[in-house]
Amino acid sequence: MKIWTIANQKGGVGKTTTTVTLGGLLAKQGHNVLLVDMDPHASLSYYFGIDSEELSHSIYDIFANPSGLSDDKVLDCLCSSKLDSLFILPSTMALATLDRSMGNQMGMGLVLKKALKQIESQFDYVLIDCPPVLGVLMVNALAACEKVVVPVQTEFLALKGLDRMMHTMTIMSKMLGREFDTIIVPTMFDRRINAAIAAHKQLLLDYKEQTWMGMIPVDTRFRDASQMQAPASIVYPKARGVFAYQKLLNTLDSDD
Repeated sequence: MKIWTIANQKGGVGKTTTTVTLGGLLAKQGHNVLLVDMDPHASLSYYFGIDSEELSHSIYDIFANPSGLSDDKVLDCLCSSKLDSLFILPSTMALATLDRSMGNQMGMGLVLKKALKQIESQFDYVLIDCPPVLGVLMVNALAACEKVVVPVQTEFLALKGLDRMMHTMTIMSKMLGREFDTIIVPTMFDRRINAAIAAHKQLLLDYKEQTWMGMIPVDTRFRDASQMQAPASIVYPKARGVFAYQKLLNTLDSDD
């Protein structure tokens, strides 16, 4: 089971779009895929029409009782999608209380890793959608994964947010005693806009070794797909944005 975390400490850079589109592409290839929503705002859950506030189980249950984890308990929290092989572990607003209520408890940074271990025989890939805030949720997502995908909007304010994220990765690497396999993904690129071209050039100057050499273009099909509650890779397979994500997926898989 491969576990990839999609993270950035700036919102609105394409984390959920990246998670959903890559997940859809993997499911379309016949893999069993789990998408984990670690953001209390639950954008990933809502994308698939899941209102986690109305569910009897969510990812919060896993954190609320980490000592009682079993494969059945974790599987009970999952929701299905329109694709037979694509499942979602939904979020809830209650996750926002974890730092205050449980953040200092021993072992709270490894809860998600242990939960996923319980169900590793069920899935080929797990993609984790992170909140844009450093706390117990992001720590869990980073501790659980083998690879970190960092979407970065091609504009200068987003590059400042990337600096914070890379600093966080350095701190986490020291805490966990291992280096992260990290790939930075330029998103929302519009070649008609000089500022986007300049930001992309700066990104390559600052982080050339970690930055994917392609880019994800601006594509309205992503928004259209979200209204249909399905990955763009399923409903608009020939969209240019989907084509770009397929190239990214090829790179991610070839790196393993």
